[in-house]
Amino acid sequence: MESRAINFGAGPSALPASILQEATKGLLNFNGTGLGIAEISHRSKEFTTYLQCVEHNIRKLLDVQPTHSILFTQGGGSTQFSAVVLNMLARHRLLHPQLTDEDRVLDYVVTGSWSKKAAEEARRMGGSTVHIAADSRKYSKDQKSFDNIPTTDAYSFSNDPALIYYCANETVDGVEFSAEETSPASFPFQLLPKNALLPLVGDYSSSFMSRPIPHLSDHAIIYAGAQKNVGPAGLTILIVRNDCIVDVDAAARLGAIPVPICLSYKTLADHNSLYNTPPVLSIYITGLVLEYMLQLGGLDYYAGLTNRKSKKLYDVLKDGETKGIFKGKVKGGSGSQMNVVFDVLGEGLLAKFIAGAEERGMKGLKGHRSVGGVRVSIYNAVTEEETDQLISYMEQFAGQHEVNKE
Repeated sequence: MESRAINFGAGPSALPASILQEATKGLLNFNGTGLGIAEISHRSKEFTTYLQCVEHNIRKLLDVQPTHSILFTQGGGSTQFSAVVLNMLARHRLLHPQLTDEDRVLDYVVTGSWSKKAAEEARRMGGSTVHIAADSRKYSKDQKSFDNIPTTDAYSFSNDPALIYYCANETVDGVEFSAEETSPASFPFQLLPKNALLPLVGDYSSSFMSRPIPHLSDHAIIYAGAQKNVGPAGLTILIVRNDCIVDVDAAARLGAIPVPICLSYKTLADHNSLYNTPPVLSIYITGLVLEYMLQLGGLDYYAGLTNRKSKKLYDVLKDGETKGIFKGKVKGGSGSQMNVVFDVLGEGLLAKFIAGAEERGMKGLKGHRSVGGVRVSIYNAVTEEETDQLISYMEQFAGQHEVNKE
C-alpha cells in the first residue's frame, strides 16, 4: 500500500486504512451477492439485514435502550438544525395545542459556531420564541469569542420549553463539554427539570463514538454526522426517544409548521430508515468501522486513546506557550479533546508551520477560515503514533523559533 498522509482534518476525517481496504472488496462484491455495495438495492434482504446489524452495534457500543429508536438519514448536522425544530415543535403542539407560537419556547445553549447556527436557524423558521439559555461569549475576554464552557451559574432554562439544545463539541472553536460531571465544563444536567421526558437535544457529531454519552437515556434526540469518527460523509445517525416520534401531520392540522416528509422522524421510523434510498455506501463503511471498534474494545478503548492523545497535545501546546511560539485559543478546562486549536505567534510562522507539516505528510491542520490559526482534529482513526509525530514536530518547531532564545 502506498504511503498515506496523516489526516488531521476536521471532516471528512481519517478512516482506518484496514477499513478502506475492506471497503474496496465490498465495492466489487458485497457479502457474496456478486453485486457491489454501490449497486445493490437498499431494499434487498442482504442490505436490510446489514442495516439491522449497524443499528445493533450502535446500541451495543452506546448502550441505547429500547426507549429510543435509531434512525439513519442524510443531510448532515445542518439539516438537523431544521428537522429537530420541526419535529419537536410538532410534539409540543400535540401536547399543548392551546399555546400561541410566542409561548412555545426553544432553549439554546450557545457555546460555538455550530450552536450559534442552530439557534439562528430556529429563529429563521419561526413558530416559536428562541431563548438563549447560556451564551459563552459573555464570559470571554472580548465578549465576542467562543473560548469557554460557561459555569453552572450562567444557565437560565425556560419552564416548559419545546426543546433544550446544546452542541457537545464545537469543532470550529475547539471547546467541548466535559464528560466528567464534576468538571466546571460539564453540561449542567442537574439544572434541568426533573421529569422523565426532557426535551433535551444534543449534537454529538464530533465526539460521537469517542466515549460514552452522559445521560443518554435522558435525551430526546441525539444526532451525529458519521464523517468524524465512524464513517464517510453522507450519513447522519439519529437516536430519538420514542415519544418524540410523533404524527407531524396531526400537529400541522392543529397549526404546527408542516414538516417535509423526509424530515419527519415518524417517516424514518415507520419505514426503518428506508422510505427513500439511504446513503448505502456510507452506511456500509460505518458498519465496518463499528465492527472494528468492537474488536478493539469498544468505547472504553477509544475513550482512553482520546484522553492520551489530547493530553499529549495540550502538554506540548503549553510548553510552546512558555516559549512564546504557540497560544491556545480556549480557556483552560474548556478545551476540546477532539479539536485542539491554537495560534502560531510571529510574523509568517503560521504559514511556515503549516508548510512544514505538509512536507512531513501531515494534512488538514489549517484552522477554520472564521478563526484562523491551527486546528488539530484527532478523531478515532488518528492513531497515537500519528499524534506523536505531530507532537515531535511541534516540539522541534517551538525549539527552533523560541522567543529570546540565546
